[in-house]
Amino acid sequence: MSKNKQRTGIFDLNDITGSMQLPKFDGVFQQNDTKLIAPPKILVDVTEVNKGERSVKVANALLIVKEQMRLSGIRKVTIKEYVYTFNRLVEGMGIEYLDEITLEIIFNWLSQLGNISDVAKQSRLRTIKAVLNRFYDNGWIKKNFWKDVRIRVDTKIKLPANEKQLSILLSLLDMTNFIQFRDAVAVLTIYKTGIRMNTLIQLEEKHIDFNTNSLLLTGDIMKNHDVLKLPFDDELANYLKRLIAQNDIIRQHYKKRNQVIFLSKFGDSLDVETKPCAITKRLSYYAKKYNLNNINAHAIRRLYATNLRKKGADVVLISKALSHKSLLTTTRYLGVSSDEVLKGLRDYL
Repeated sequence: MSKNKQRTGIFDLNDITGSMQLPKFDGVFQQNDTKLIAPPKILVDVTEVNKGERSVKVANALLIVKEQMRLSGIRKVTIKEYVYTFNRLVEGMGIEYLDEITLEIIFNWLSQLGNISDVAKQSRLRTIKAVLNRFYDNGWIKKNFWKDVRIRVDTKIKLPANEKQLSILLSLLDMTNFIQFRDAVAVLTIYKTGIRMNTLIQLEEKHIDFNTNSLLLTGDIMKNHDVLKLPFDDELANYLKRLIAQNDIIRQHYKKRNQVIFLSKFGDSLDVETKPCAITKRLSYYAKKYNLNNINAHAIRRLYATNLRKKGADVVLISKALSHKSLLTTTRYLGVSSDEVLKGLRDYL
């Protein structure tokens, strides 16, 4: 459609005339010391779930743990994965009571999973251990014998997104089309703030302070449930304001009531339980269409972390900005090699 032709559709943005350019990165952040307090665990009398004299039944214990996870704010999709994987162990090994679970049982089950990678087995083991930890915390298992069990795998360093590739993508997207403009703002928001895709699609207008150009991320939309404040620049602020204005038009048309920043084409919030989400699918589509490499939310987050490091931020600061629980995760994001560790430590001798 010609740029001079009048646009009247609800998905047309009249005042976006040029392509979006990747602005200069300027990432810093503030952490709020306030943390959300997780709801208390459900206190359960073991005799209520014990149908025999020997032990707690696995099925009953899982029901209670599932509810505890829900109350502590764990995402539904994560809980579903935990329960599904643990039930595979239980059904595959014919387990009925918790005291039947042993290291031998766990390793036998892992060996029966067929020809899957060690990384996949590591993921299954991690899930099983997470559920067992809940059983242990509730006092239904007396010893956490699984604590030190590991499956060794060679960890591949994933590369950050390439800024040139991101710039190409932003230059190719049609900024007069709502969906493509929304996707471009999503890319820019992750690039400038480093937030996860799951947090991004839950952003509401209340999470943005345009007076200070800050994201005020509450624990309910954060993976680790911590409260975090992240800054952004004036250019991203202008794009966010333009997106919000177009959102109002779309919501009014479909008679929707929400304050979500990144909407579906029907004015609804994007489903956080859908994996991958709509924007993730769109990024994959653009990468294939335009023959671009490494265009995804995780890679863009790594680019954010890499840029922070280039500007002199230490690993602890970067870890806080990315809301990582472990510094090990952050060093993997940054791709810190053993040679870099050697060189860096030598400076302190």
